[in-house]
Amino acid sequence: MGPLIPSGARPARRPAAGFTLVEMLVVLIVLATAAALLVAGIDRDPRRTLAAEARRLAGALEHAAALAQWTGETLGVSASGTSYRFWRRGSDGRWNGIGDDDVLAPRRLPDELQVAVASYAGAAVAADAILPFRSSGRNEPYALVLASGSTTMVIAADVLNRVAVAVATPGAR
Repeated sequence: MGPLIPSGARPARRPAAGFTLVEMLVVLIVLATAAALLVAGIDRDPRRTLAAEARRLAGALEHAAALAQWTGETLGVSASGTSYRFWRRGSDGRWNGIGDDDVLAPRRLPDELQVAVASYAGAAVAADAILPFRSSGRNEPYALVLASGSTTMVIAADVLNRVAVAVATPGAR
Protein backbone atom coordinates (compact mmCIF):
# COMPACT_ATOMS: atom_id res chain seq x y z
CA MET A 1 0.00 0.00 0.00
CA GLY A 2 1.23 3.41 -0.88
CA PRO A 3 1.03 6.76 0.82
CA LEU A 4 -2.43 8.12 1.49
CA ILE A 5 -1.42 11.59 0.43
CA PRO A 6 -0.07 11.93 -3.05
CA SER A 7 3.48 13.17 -3.13
CA GLY A 8 3.84 16.92 -3.53
CA ALA A 9 0.38 17.64 -2.15
CA ARG A 10 -0.05 19.20 1.24
CA PRO A 11 -3.01 18.45 3.41
CA ALA A 12 -5.54 21.30 3.57
CA ARG A 13 -5.45 23.25 6.83
CA ARG A 14 -8.62 23.60 8.70
CA PRO A 15 -9.51 27.18 9.66
CA ALA A 16 -8.40 28.06 13.19
CA ALA A 17 -11.13 27.82 15.79
CA GLY A 18 -11.41 30.30 18.71
CA PHE A 19 -10.83 33.99 19.23
CA THR A 20 -7.82 36.20 18.82
CA LEU A 21 -6.24 38.00 21.74
CA VAL A 22 -7.56 41.36 20.49
CA GLU A 23 -11.12 40.04 20.35
CA MET A 24 -10.84 38.71 23.90
CA LEU A 25 -9.50 42.05 25.18
CA VAL A 26 -12.35 43.97 23.53
CA VAL A 27 -14.91 41.69 25.18
CA LEU A 28 -13.22 42.12 28.59
CA ILE A 29 -13.23 45.92 28.23
CA VAL A 30 -16.92 45.95 27.32
CA LEU A 31 -17.80 43.70 30.29
CA ALA A 32 -15.72 45.79 32.72
CA THR A 33 -17.37 49.01 31.54
CA ALA A 34 -20.85 47.50 31.90
CA ALA A 35 -20.04 46.24 35.41
CA ALA A 36 -18.69 49.65 36.47
CA LEU A 37 -21.84 51.40 35.23
CA LEU A 38 -24.02 48.88 37.04
CA VAL A 39 -22.16 49.35 40.33
CA ALA A 40 -22.34 53.14 39.99
CA GLY A 41 -26.10 52.92 39.45
CA ILE A 42 -26.63 50.65 42.45
CA ASP A 43 -24.62 52.92 44.75
CA ARG A 44 -27.02 55.84 44.23
CA ASP A 45 -29.37 54.79 47.00
CA PRO A 46 -30.82 58.08 48.30
CA ARG A 47 -31.15 56.72 51.84
CA ARG A 48 -27.46 55.84 51.92
CA THR A 49 -26.56 59.31 50.63
CA LEU A 50 -28.87 60.88 53.23
CA ALA A 51 -27.32 58.89 56.09
CA ALA A 52 -23.77 59.69 54.96
CA GLU A 53 -24.50 63.42 54.71
CA ALA A 54 -26.23 63.39 58.11
CA ARG A 55 -23.14 61.78 59.68
CA ARG A 56 -20.89 64.31 57.93
CA LEU A 57 -22.95 67.25 59.20
CA ALA A 58 -23.09 65.80 62.73
CA GLY A 59 -19.31 65.48 62.77
CA ALA A 60 -18.89 69.04 61.54
CA LEU A 61 -21.26 70.32 64.25
CA GLU A 62 -19.29 68.52 66.97
CA HIS A 63 -16.05 69.87 65.52
CA ALA A 64 -17.42 73.44 65.49
CA ALA A 65 -18.56 73.25 69.13
CA ALA A 66 -15.17 71.90 70.24
CA LEU A 67 -13.27 74.44 68.12
CA ALA A 68 -15.26 77.31 69.66
CA GLN A 69 -14.10 76.19 73.10
CA TRP A 70 -10.48 75.62 72.07
CA THR A 71 -10.09 78.96 70.29
CA GLY A 72 -12.26 81.05 72.61
CA GLU A 73 -14.30 82.29 69.63
CA THR A 74 -18.02 82.18 68.98
CA LEU A 75 -18.75 80.07 65.92
CA GLY A 76 -22.10 79.41 64.26
CA VAL A 77 -23.88 77.35 61.64
CA SER A 78 -26.65 78.18 59.19
CA ALA A 79 -28.52 75.78 56.93
CA SER A 80 -31.15 76.17 54.27
CA GLY A 81 -32.04 74.55 51.00
CA THR A 82 -29.23 72.45 49.62
CA SER A 83 -26.34 73.89 51.63
CA TYR A 84 -25.00 74.71 55.06
CA ARG A 85 -22.24 77.00 56.22
CA PHE A 86 -20.21 77.68 59.34
CA TRP A 87 -19.50 81.18 60.62
CA ARG A 88 -17.08 82.96 62.96
CA ARG A 89 -18.21 86.03 64.90
CA GLY A 90 -15.73 88.86 64.47
CA SER A 91 -14.69 91.42 67.08
CA ASP A 92 -17.23 93.83 65.54
CA GLY A 93 -20.05 91.33 66.24
CA ARG A 94 -20.60 90.48 62.56
CA TRP A 95 -20.63 86.92 61.28
CA ASN A 96 -17.91 86.01 58.76
CA GLY A 97 -17.94 82.79 56.75
CA ILE A 98 -15.31 80.19 57.65
CA GLY A 99 -13.23 79.10 54.70
CA ASP A 100 -9.91 78.13 56.28
CA ASP A 101 -11.05 74.82 57.85
CA ASP A 102 -11.71 71.77 55.66
CA VAL A 103 -14.33 70.35 58.03
CA LEU A 104 -16.19 73.67 58.39
CA ALA A 105 -15.97 74.75 54.74
CA PRO A 106 -19.29 75.66 53.08
CA ARG A 107 -21.01 72.47 51.89
CA ARG A 108 -23.42 72.08 49.00
CA LEU A 109 -25.47 68.92 49.35
CA PRO A 110 -26.41 66.59 46.50
CA ASP A 111 -29.44 67.92 44.62
CA GLU A 112 -31.91 65.42 46.11
CA LEU A 113 -31.17 66.54 49.70
CA GLN A 114 -32.62 69.48 51.63
CA VAL A 115 -31.41 70.84 54.98
CA ALA A 116 -33.06 73.26 57.41
CA VAL A 117 -32.75 74.44 60.99
CA ALA A 118 -35.65 72.89 62.90
CA SER A 119 -35.27 74.43 66.35
CA TYR A 120 -32.98 76.26 68.74
CA ALA A 121 -33.52 76.23 72.52
CA GLY A 122 -36.80 74.40 71.94
CA ALA A 123 -38.28 77.10 69.68
CA ALA A 124 -38.67 77.48 65.94
CA VAL A 125 -36.19 79.82 64.27
CA ALA A 126 -36.02 81.77 61.02
CA ALA A 127 -34.72 79.91 57.99
CA ASP A 128 -31.67 82.18 57.73
CA ALA A 129 -30.77 81.98 61.45
CA ILE A 130 -27.21 81.31 62.56
CA LEU A 131 -27.04 78.92 65.52
CA PRO A 132 -24.17 79.98 67.80
CA PHE A 133 -21.53 77.77 69.42
CA ARG A 134 -20.23 79.72 72.43
CA SER A 135 -16.64 79.63 73.60
CA SER A 136 -17.87 78.70 77.09
CA GLY A 137 -19.24 75.42 75.72
CA ARG A 138 -22.69 76.17 77.19
CA ASN A 139 -24.91 75.97 74.15
CA GLU A 140 -28.64 75.66 73.76
CA PRO A 141 -30.05 72.40 72.38
CA TYR A 142 -30.81 72.57 68.68
CA ALA A 143 -31.98 70.39 65.80
CA LEU A 144 -31.44 70.40 62.06
CA VAL A 145 -33.47 68.39 59.57
CA LEU A 146 -31.99 66.68 56.53
CA ALA A 147 -34.47 65.25 54.03
CA SER A 148 -34.48 63.26 50.81
CA GLY A 149 -37.87 62.52 49.31
CA SER A 150 -40.00 60.86 51.97
CA THR A 151 -37.09 60.08 54.32
CA THR A 152 -36.07 62.62 56.95
CA MET A 153 -33.20 62.54 59.42
CA VAL A 154 -32.85 64.76 62.47
CA ILE A 155 -29.45 65.92 63.68
CA ALA A 156 -29.92 67.08 67.27
CA ALA A 157 -27.52 68.35 69.94
CA ASP A 158 -28.01 68.70 73.67
CA VAL A 159 -26.57 71.26 76.11
CA LEU A 160 -23.39 69.18 76.45
CA ASN A 161 -22.79 69.42 72.66
CA ARG A 162 -23.49 65.72 72.12
CA VAL A 163 -24.81 65.33 68.59
CA ALA A 164 -27.14 62.47 67.63
CA VAL A 165 -28.52 61.44 64.25
CA ALA A 166 -31.89 59.70 64.00
CA VAL A 167 -34.45 58.86 61.35
CA ALA A 168 -37.48 61.08 61.91
CA THR A 169 -40.75 59.37 62.69
CA PRO A 170 -43.57 60.65 60.45
CA GLY A 171 -46.07 62.73 62.38
CA ALA A 172 -43.84 63.06 65.45
CA ARG A 173 -42.94 66.46 66.80
